[in-house]
Amino acid sequence: MKTVLNEYKAEQLLKKNLPISRNVLVKNKKELKKIKLKFPIVLKIISNQALHKTEIKGIQVVNNKNNLEESYKKLINIANRKKLKIDGILAQEFQEGLELIIGIKKDPTFNHIIVFGIGGIFTEILKDVSIRKCPIRIEDADEMINEIKSKKVLQGARNKKYNLNALKKILVKLSHLPKKYPQIKDLDINPLILNEKNAIVVDARIVME
Repeated sequence: MKTVLNEYKAEQLLKKNLPISRNVLVKNKKELKKIKLKFPIVLKIISNQALHKTEIKGIQVVNNKNNLEESYKKLINIANRKKLKIDGILAQEFQEGLELIIGIKKDPTFNHIIVFGIGGIFTEILKDVSIRKCPIRIEDADEMINEIKSKKVLQGARNKKYNLNALKKILVKLSHLPKKYPQIKDLDINPLILNEKNAIVVDARIVME
């Protein structure tokens, strides 16, 4: 029987091994006052009935405290309209940078494989990914980065620099995760935000078997 971990539950599991953007799960309006995150922040509906939050407009970017309650109410109204059973609203620090996708898939032939590519809205359009059998080494991570067609984007353009060392370390750490959790069937981190300082997880979903 499959078990699906929504973003909050998936990130709770991943944070022991990978850097996760600071967040807090808000259960009611009163808890908004306790948020001690750096603005801008992102508010997201957390529900097993809405794993693809963008499709239901279940994400709000909040630039300051003045707009926090209004944005929270919008998401609650969407959840109520769609009759979703929610765990709460996730408040997460906004991260700026290049959107990447990394993940683990359980393959019938090779067992667990790691996938890497350009993420965000371009994932399905470009289908620009590199794949390796788990686990991998730093050298393998370097090869994966250089294999994708969009590698020039990662190497920097228009004076933008990206921390490729941080990205390689995350790929290696992720590839070892099935040793701890062999029941992983499908793990998607989309996006992983890469910038000059670091690489950090801002959305994840895990299917366990």
